[in-house]
Amino acid sequence: MVGDAEATRRRLLDAAAAEFAEYGIAGARVDRIASAAKSNKAQIYHYFTSKDGLFNAVLRELAETILREAPIDGADLPEYAGRLFDRFTDDPVSARLSNWYRLEGAGVPTIDIVSASSRDKVAAVTKAQEEGLIPSHFAPVDLLALVVHLASLWSSVTPDIATLTASHSRARRRQVVVDAVAKILTD
Repeated sequence: MVGDAEATRRRLLDAAAAEFAEYGIAGARVDRIASAAKSNKAQIYHYFTSKDGLFNAVLRELAETILREAPIDGADLPEYAGRLFDRFTDDPVSARLSNWYRLEGAGVPTIDIVSASSRDKVAAVTKAQEEGLIPSHFAPVDLLALVVHLASLWSSVTPDIATLTASHSRARRRQVVVDAVAKILTD
């Protein structure tokens, strides 16, 4: 039945997101994913072909969600960084998946939506620079990398820094991100 198939696929994706967030690509185990999804390994290979295919599907969904919830505005990069901060703060699994993708993604086949969205974001920054809406002292791709990195700052600090900043409210952490990006954009 179509409903059962889609429900199984959804359970596999949810279990895989949790597994990949916890263990990364290399450390994730399809038997644990299948067990958590109340399914079997054969279903993983049926729907996703391989563990890498499953990871790609999880990342594709993550990218779609981030594009929907945190769209880029090349003319307002500080607020874009704030929206990304919100996304990573509201969903720590997304932050961890993004970190694992950065750490281990070189061995994973290109994920079409991730590549396309990166190109689109660079194009949005380029356009804003060409229109004089933001300064051009950084190349568009470099500026985008800085913005994305700053947006994920608090989800990737070391435990000792996390301890030192434990009293920072969410609003304060978000404001630090927004202010830092704004500062980068000053001439």
